[in-house]
Amino acid sequence: MTRTNPTAPADHDPVRRIADAVLYEGYLLYPYRAGSPKNRSRWQFGVLGPPLAAPTSFAEDPGMAMECLLSFPPGPPPAGDVTVRLRFLQHQVRQVRRREADGGDLDVAELTVDGVAFLSWDEAVEREVDPGPVPLTGSTDRVCSVPGGEECEPITDARGVIVGQIVRRREPLLARVRTRTAEDDGFLRLSVSVDNEHAMTAADKESAVRASLLGAHLLLRAPHGAEFVSLREPPDAAAAAASRCEQRRCWPVLAGPKGSTDTVLGAPIILYDHPEIAEQSPGALFDSTEIDELLTLRIMTMTDEEKARARATDPRAREIVDRCDAMAPEDLRQLHGLIRSPDTPAACREVPVADRFGRRPETVADGPAGGGAPPGSEAVVIDGVRVARDSLVRVRPARRADAQDLFFAGRVARVTAVLRDVDERTHVALVLVDDPAADLHEWYGRSFYFAPDELEPLPVGGPGRGVPGPSEPKKENPS
Repeated sequence: MTRTNPTAPADHDPVRRIADAVLYEGYLLYPYRAGSPKNRSRWQFGVLGPPLAAPTSFAEDPGMAMECLLSFPPGPPPAGDVTVRLRFLQHQVRQVRRREADGGDLDVAELTVDGVAFLSWDEAVEREVDPGPVPLTGSTDRVCSVPGGEECEPITDARGVIVGQIVRRREPLLARVRTRTAEDDGFLRLSVSVDNEHAMTAADKESAVRASLLGAHLLLRAPHGAEFVSLREPPDAAAAAASRCEQRRCWPVLAGPKGSTDTVLGAPIILYDHPEIAEQSPGALFDSTEIDELLTLRIMTMTDEEKARARATDPRAREIVDRCDAMAPEDLRQLHGLIRSPDTPAACREVPVADRFGRRPETVADGPAGGGAPPGSEAVVIDGVRVARDSLVRVRPARRADAQDLFFAGRVARVTAVLRDVDERTHVALVLVDDPAADLHEWYGRSFYFAPDELEPLPVGGPGRGVPGPSEPKKENPS
């Protein structure tokens, strides 16, 4: 039987904290005002649109699907089922109506009562759907319904006279959740798909959004005795099976404390295994890939009128503005210049940021023995030579990503860091040796980035200037 929880209680489970961050990713965008153009198209991630939407509605794809792997200890298979939770936001129209002299109500964009503004706005309600237990063999196919609804809230003035009302409306939603299991190299491959099966035609963008599942994601919990396998870093025995797992608009990662393997989060954005909320973050800002310090400073610079408009837009916007206004200087300093490396123990995870906008590391926090290396401290082997911080290289641009690269052709540079991105690609950060401002650039973290195959290692004690010598041929522009 399908069960829904229209008002899922908040808890302090770290998995649900991450899931809630995914749920509200992009929910409300700076400057948090209804009149902001980007807030008119703010639903960005995990949107499953209605299947009968007209082309002019610009509706999102109605489905998503993910595959993950389960492993079992030797012996009889574990008893129990996989628990699946589908979570999303249900769109809710908040319409403000003004009471007219004849006693009727008129839809308005804004109503101001005793200096307080009430705005018409699109809200959302949290939904969590349980499609029922998923056995470790076979397949399931279940339809989950979420009812619509309408509530009215009167607006009264200081005398207690009703001068208007707020009407909140939601359309009913229908989602189909399918699961399938198959053996793969000694592992169990579990496939989960979700499809929006809203029956009505959506003619325009507004009606398509109202019939969509917003911020949709999945939470899976393994039965006792079974473990989920990391697809980001699978063990050697599972590498082949992991490579055969297919994802469509939903990417599974291990969730929960480091080392735990009983929970998977299927998110519409790509995350590391065991993602965490930074402890320095005082609260959600919703602005998608948010940078707490930057957004907080921007909110602090808003005028009183702008803040009032933001507070009237959405209760969550009001919380953001009030929280930023109440921040003490030491709270703001906590947000400055820190990153959290996902590959190092928590005790040494925070290191100062070096980036091209002027923040540089004054120190690097050394982790305990056996801990991960801080970002930028790695090395790369080029033509059999180990290249790391302070190595000298000659630049041979080959990728033509930027016209400025051509000015680096043949120049000698000093390595300031070797970095790897989330796709495990290596980037070498450089400053030119003969640049008078090289030290200043490095201090500010303004490095230039090249791939290892664009660099020629120079021997220790070799040339220290960036201009090719008379006998050295200048590299022609790459074709």
